[in-house]
Amino acid sequence: MQLTSLQMFCMITVLIVASLPSIVAATKVKSDLDYSLAGRNASSFMVAGTIVATIVGSAATVGSAQMGFKVGISAIWFTVGCGLALIIMGNFFAKPLRNSHLTTISEFLVIKYGESAGPLSSVASTIGIFLSIVASMLTAVHLIAGAFNTDLFISGVIIIFIVLSSVLLGGLSGSGITGLIKITLIVLTICVAGVKAYLDLGGAAGINVLFPKEPWLDLIYGGPQQLLYNCISLIIGVVSTQSYVQAIFSAKDSASAVKGCFIAAAITIPIGIPAVIIGMATYKSNPNINSIDALPWYLLNNLPEWLGGVAIAVLILSSIWSISGLVLGCSTLITRDIFKAVIGIKDTKKILWFNRTSVLFITILAEIVVFKNINSYVLDWTYLSMALRGAGIFLPMTFIILFKEFVPKKAGLLSMIAGISVALTWKWFFPLAQDTLFPSLAFNLLFLVPGVLIGYYQKNKKN
Repeated sequence: MQLTSLQMFCMITVLIVASLPSIVAATKVKSDLDYSLAGRNASSFMVAGTIVATIVGSAATVGSAQMGFKVGISAIWFTVGCGLALIIMGNFFAKPLRNSHLTTISEFLVIKYGESAGPLSSVASTIGIFLSIVASMLTAVHLIAGAFNTDLFISGVIIIFIVLSSVLLGGLSGSGITGLIKITLIVLTICVAGVKAYLDLGGAAGINVLFPKEPWLDLIYGGPQQLLYNCISLIIGVVSTQSYVQAIFSAKDSASAVKGCFIAAAITIPIGIPAVIIGMATYKSNPNINSIDALPWYLLNNLPEWLGGVAIAVLILSSIWSISGLVLGCSTLITRDIFKAVIGIKDTKKILWFNRTSVLFITILAEIVVFKNINSYVLDWTYLSMALRGAGIFLPMTFIILFKEFVPKKAGLLSMIAGISVALTWKWFFPLAQDTLFPSLAFNLLFLVPGVLIGYYQKNKKN
C-alpha cells in the first residue's frame, strides 16, 4: 500500500485535526464522573457518538470489506448483528440501566447478587474487553504499518499516541465527540466510495451478471445455523460490554439513553453495505491482493487523490477509536471496582488519576500482548472475549431486568461462577469444540431457571 505525497498529507492532517476535540474536552474534566460518564449529561447524539466510536471499528469497515471480497453480500451480517444488538439494548436494557444511576455493570450486579458478584463480573469483563482490545490492535498495527510504510513497532507507537490523545485526557466526552466526527468522515469517504463501487459494478443488474449466486449473492451463506450463532454472539457481546453500557450510564436521562441506542443502531446497520460492495468491486478489479487490503486498496486507487488520503485516515481512526472506547471501559472497571470498591479510595481526584493511569497501562499492555502474538488470528481473540463477557454477565444481568425480585442471590452468583468457569476451561476438556459461549450460557441457565422458579414459588407461598 503506497500513498502519494498528497494522500499522505491529507491523511496526517485528518488524524491531527480529528484528535483536537478530545484535547479540548480535557479542559472540562474536573472529576472522575466527568471523565467516566461525561458528567451524566450526555445527549442522545453524544450517547450514540460514544457507542459508534467503539462499535464501528476495523471489523465493521476493513473486516466487512474483507469478507465481501471473499464471500459477497452475506458479509453485511456483522454490522446488521451489531445494530440488532443496539436495538435490543435500547428496548430492554437502556432504561433500567440508566435509572440505576451507577457507573459499571459490576455495580449493577452487586446490588442484586451481593458483593461477591462484583469481583467476578469485573474480572470477566476486564479480561474480555482486554482481549477485544488486542484483537482490534492486531488489525490496526498492520493497517498503520502499511499506510506509513513503516515497521510494526513504529505503528504501535502511533496507535498509543492516538489512543491516549482521544481518550486519556477527555475520557467519555472525548470518546463521544470522536464518535460524531467518525460518523461524518465515514459518510464522506466510505459511503461515497461504496456508491462509486456500486456504479462501477453496473448497479444491481451488473452485480447479478458478474457474480454467481453461490457464495456471492447468498445472504445466508454458511447456513442459517451459522448466521444465528453469529448474530446471537454479537448481541451478547455488545450488551455485556462495559464500553457500550457506559455510554448509557452517561446519558442525561433514560429517554436520551434509549434514543442514543436507536440512533447508533440506525448508523451502524447500513455502514457495512458500502464496505461489502467495495470488497466485491475490489475482487473484480484485483482478485490477487490480500483480502484484508481490499478496502484500503480500493480507496487509494479509485477515489480522488486527496479523498483517498482522507479515507485511509478514516480507516485508521475507526480502528483506533474503537480501541479507545474499549480501553476506557476497561479502565473504568478497574478504577471503580478495584481501586474504589476494594481498596476504598474515595477522593475524586485520586480516582481520576487512577482512571487515566489505567488507560495508559492497559494500552501499553495490549501492545505488548499484540507483539508477542503478532501472527495470531483476530477471531480467536474475539470469540474468547465474547465468551468471557457473555458467560459472566449477559444472562445474570438479563434475569435481573426481566425477573427482578424473583432471582435468588445465591442462584445468580452460582450462575456467574459456573458460566465463567466453563468459558475458561471448556476447551481443555473438549479441544475440538468450536466455541465456549453457548456451553457457558447453558450453565448460567442451569442455576438461573430453577432459581427463578423457586423465587416464584416462595413468593406465591407467602401470598
